[in-house]
Amino acid sequence: MKKIALIALIAAAGAMNAQAEKVAYWNPSFGQNWSLGVDGGVTTPLHGHAFFGSMRGAAGLHLQKQLTPTFALGVEGIASFNTSSWGGVKSSTVVDNTYVGAYGAVNLFNLFGGYQGKFRPFDIEAVAGAGWGHDYYNDAVGKDHNYFATKAGLNFNFRPSEKVTISIKPSVVYDMSDARISQTSAGYNINNARFDCMVGVTYNFGGSGFDAVTPYNQAEVDALNARINDLRVENDAAVAALAASQAQSAALAADLAACQNRKPTVVKEVTNNLNSVRYVFYKVGSSKITADQQPNIEMIAAYLKKHPKSKVVVKGYASPEGNLDFNIKLAAARAESVKTELVKKYGISESRITAEGEGIGKMFTEESWNRVSICTIEE
Repeated sequence: MKKIALIALIAAAGAMNAQAEKVAYWNPSFGQNWSLGVDGGVTTPLHGHAFFGSMRGAAGLHLQKQLTPTFALGVEGIASFNTSSWGGVKSSTVVDNTYVGAYGAVNLFNLFGGYQGKFRPFDIEAVAGAGWGHDYYNDAVGKDHNYFATKAGLNFNFRPSEKVTISIKPSVVYDMSDARISQTSAGYNINNARFDCMVGVTYNFGGSGFDAVTPYNQAEVDALNARINDLRVENDAAVAALAASQAQSAALAADLAACQNRKPTVVKEVTNNLNSVRYVFYKVGSSKITADQQPNIEMIAAYLKKHPKSKVVVKGYASPEGNLDFNIKLAAARAESVKTELVKKYGISESRITAEGEGIGKMFTEESWNRVSICTIEE
């Protein structure tokens, strides 16, 4: 029993540190986690007397403060009632003996199973304490006996609600003095001990003040921090991409506004006599003279050579598909391609050739026919 009491005290001290890592305290105050209870039961000498024959009634009170979900401190008082002492001497009162002491209680379920964040319907506490004992005598020889006492036991707690606890509380109380036994110093002796078995009803008031938390895992925290940093980098990249897109959108909007505000190019329709006009058609987006259009160039060159005083005016056009700026340049390139062909291949003087780009053509309802250079002979 001595070893049990020592182990219980050590476990109680260690439990306070262990629970500090597992329990969060929410608005703790001195008024929280108190309980007050009444105890009633029987007491009997542990050895040297008839166990049941010497049994007598006992009653007591206890006040307890729960410091953590595992460890509690309390004070208690117990009195046994009879008209005769165990040793054969008479008691002067109905009280044979009393015990007043302090104790520590360790909740074994919370210690080994962890705090669940709420009360358990059943649990077990290991209890160890110390205090003052007093035996009452009334005969010619006996005297009242005061002694230092220690206590060890278990509480089997049943909780029908969070506020009420019903406990079965077996324990052993040792008289640590050397009175009436053949020893010269205080110690644990089964011949100088009693067994108490009490039933207690306790009311818990003041609120628990405890809540269960899961200890954090440093590796998980590091991984989450790394992911947060990655997300920050991705967010910065997304912000930069958005800014670039907005800038590009603004530039396109400006280009669109400029195009909408630009004055359209007016193209003059050709009304010349068809006998003096030749057409050179082109493929889409091109100013190159294809082989099938070469005879038209040759006819113009032959006419200019036959009539030395004649001239030719070449006007290039583009169909309306595509970018306006590009089409204006393409129309000029088509007119220039006819002039270049007449000069380089047929030897016609540049002074006799006028080449002009006219932009978008509107002569023909068939849009593709407006990809053309119109060559007009002037006498």
